[in-house]
Amino acid sequence: MKEQLRPLTAAVLAGLCVALPAPAFAGLAEDVKAVNDSWALISYQMNGSSHQAAALARLDKVAAVVVARYPNQAEPLLWQGIVLSEEANRANFFHKLGLATRARDVLAHAYQIDPRVANGGAAMSLAVLYYKVPGSPIGFGDKNRARQLLQQALALDPDGLDTNYFWGDFLSDQGDVTGARAALQKALQAPHDPDRPVWDAGRRHEIQALLAKLR
Repeated sequence: MKEQLRPLTAAVLAGLCVALPAPAFAGLAEDVKAVNDSWALISYQMNGSSHQAAALARLDKVAAVVVARYPNQAEPLLWQGIVLSEEANRANFFHKLGLATRARDVLAHAYQIDPRVANGGAAMSLAVLYYKVPGSPIGFGDKNRARQLLQQALALDPDGLDTNYFWGDFLSDQGDVTGARAALQKALQAPHDPDRPVWDAGRRHEIQALLAKLR
């Protein structure tokens, strides 16, 4: 019997449980949003919990079910790639590169299907991997490729919270403090998203934290 999907609830978070089954076939947008919302809850509200890595691994499996449910659709692949990227970010040294490589391959598939998916979300998420992963011979990191992909994402979503945050983070990584501050301040001017309140608040907190480091 196929695994089913539901969003992560407050009760799940309160008990630090990691199971994520229920309603089947709610529709592409609803199923993707469930993964999206669960990722935000695990990333921000379970941050620092010893159960976070297990919750992300469980969500990776749920995201794979959504990908299989909607073959050749870019957005489920995008969100599976984002979950894998978050797993890589939280993983220990021995598992980071393997998870990051899986994330790159899934996101590259989403990008191949539709480079414009989610207002450049696949390009942006790929870019993050390319500037955060070490370059050859250790990993596949590529700062030039990251810059190209981030600029593609910015062309599609010039005023977005995520696009400007990651552009600012990249510029900070490259030593361009002035450019980074400008991008981060622009990110904070993005309208709040009432449909994704956990992500919206969590991302703004990250932006403020990075700005504080750049002062």
